[in-house]
Amino acid sequence: MNRKLPAYTIYLTIQGGFAVFFTMMSMISAVYRVETAGLNPLQLVLVGTVLELSVFIFEIPTGIVADMKSRRLSVIIGYFLIGVGFMVEGAFPFFGAILLAQVIWGTGATFTSGAEEAWLADELGEDGLSQVYLRGSQLAQIGTLIGIGVSVVLGQIAFGLPMFAGGFLIVLMAGFLWLFMPETGFTPAESVELQNWKKMGETFKGGMEVVKGQRILVLIMVMTLFFGLSSEGLDRLWAAHLLENFQFPTVANFTVVTWFGIINVVELLLMVGLTEIVRRRVKTDDNSTAVLFLLLANVGFVLSLVIFALATSFPAGLLSIWSVAVFRRIGNPIFAAWTNKKLRRESRATVLSMRGQLDALGQFVGGPIIGAVGTLFSLRAAMLGVALFVSPVILLYHRALKLEREALPEELAVNSRQ
Repeated sequence: MNRKLPAYTIYLTIQGGFAVFFTMMSMISAVYRVETAGLNPLQLVLVGTVLELSVFIFEIPTGIVADMKSRRLSVIIGYFLIGVGFMVEGAFPFFGAILLAQVIWGTGATFTSGAEEAWLADELGEDGLSQVYLRGSQLAQIGTLIGIGVSVVLGQIAFGLPMFAGGFLIVLMAGFLWLFMPETGFTPAESVELQNWKKMGETFKGGMEVVKGQRILVLIMVMTLFFGLSSEGLDRLWAAHLLENFQFPTVANFTVVTWFGIINVVELLLMVGLTEIVRRRVKTDDNSTAVLFLLLANVGFVLSLVIFALATSFPAGLLSIWSVAVFRRIGNPIFAAWTNKKLRRESRATVLSMRGQLDALGQFVGGPIIGAVGTLFSLRAAMLGVALFVSPVILLYHRALKLEREALPEELAVNSRQ
């Protein structure tokens, strides 16, 4: 008896379900690590560094399972480990246990990375995948809202409960996939096709060869490094800054967990609404317009960071962190499109892989520095440090805008001759 469900149904179940369970954990994690585990700023950042390092180290070895053994098995192992990692962190509020949890669920993330998309393409074919991804994204947004609500409710009982419960439900989801996830289109790769550790160095070297001599690509890579230097400190410490330096109002008996739920819901709704406005109003096909938009967004990002660092009232802190989130993320699709337009098809994957390595390098270096500043001085100083790390991007965008405007007459001349 075939108990397997259609691949389309399984994919949507994964997208919706994991969004709920992951949000249950992520929404409360910062509060849990500060209020229950008592981590200092450096420890908070090191938690993220260990997670990123685990992903970096295990990305290639775990890919062997997906390429040679089974995409389905890789996905199942991945979600099982992610769930176990969440459960370990939720059950043991100690720095060492939390670090161990990052290694477990970071390793799990590498099992799912790429394997899930490859499995879906194997099962459904490449035609029409964009519509499947779009439907999955919609379900994930709904799941995120549900997860925030569940996390708020469970967090009133204990900060670690949403994390443990979310992890347990992900483990159950892995069991569900073991029973019902199909795999009919998979063909094992030959061992000679697999990447190895040497390939990582070759990727970086090859990317450098492509980028060398192309000024805008050089600017994009340097921007990526600065984004990496700033991102880990911001991701790990913004919530700690709110908790330590702002007095949460007692409106309608709202708890800290309720306030963080409100922060996350409003941020999500702002992003959905503003992304649609940008999609309709900003002419992203024009490189100069796209770069000007990215320049202005990053000016807003840095100014919002400075305001967030220096604000003393809760309303100012709340509005500034929403501004930080919006300005930071609103340009991501435009940046991705602009970057891809600068790449040749035959070298696109190589350059994008190198860009990922630069981002990871920036996080490894910048995160601990910002964490040390937060521990030795203050979280306000740490937020100012984040703003300082990312501020050179404004000058880089200004230079890129000048280059794009200089290239415009040449492009018009070429088009007129065609």
